[in-house]
Amino acid sequence: MTASISESWTRIESWLAEHAPSTYAALAPPADPADIAAIEHLIGQPLLRPLVTSLLRHDGLLDRRCSLLPGSYRPMSARETAAEWQLLTDFYDKRTADEQGEEIDYDFMKIGSSRVLYGHPQLIPIARESGGGHLVLDHRPEIDRGRVHEAEATAGVMRGSHEAWASLPVLMEATATSVETNQPLYDYTPMVDEEQRLHWDFTPMHAWAMHRA
Repeated sequence: MTASISESWTRIESWLAEHAPSTYAALAPPADPADIAAIEHLIGQPLLRPLVTSLLRHDGLLDRRCSLLPGSYRPMSARETAAEWQLLTDFYDKRTADEQGEEIDYDFMKIGSSRVLYGHPQLIPIARESGGGHLVLDHRPEIDRGRVHEAEATAGVMRGSHEAWASLPVLMEATATSVETNQPLYDYTPMVDEEQRLHWDFTPMHAWAMHRA
């Protein structure tokens, strides 16, 4: 059974306080419920409950040099989420999406990526990395509802095959376990730099295993 967002946050906070105090100090206070309501009004639907719970625990990270999630993604505040959503949705090609219809979802599930889905208004950005890529939480009513995807301008939206992407609670629990055990989470290993900030070292474990075989 997957741990709750609150349980995973408690584990992550405890580890950060002891091992990466600079990142711990960057954890923002809870989001203003009015800011969450503003996002929901903007996107025209309620945010999924795990995202709301997470924002009410920490409204992102105060220091933009810090990251928390594998891939060196920094969780964003409610206001940042609203601003990034507006920017991303400007790229959404609704005409092409309407023309391709169900083929988009079929290709996304089969191939694992879609440029047409980039900027989809129901893919809500929740974290960002320094290169401009995002983690988006799928709010569409289809099979991937609640799943976390990576999104960036060139490749579009990427559907990760690792089980950690199954939902935000699963990703948070996997992150907590990875930092506590110092074990890689798919291709990323948690590290602490000289400024006592958590970062994630890219180590393509799958490629290494294939080479060894």
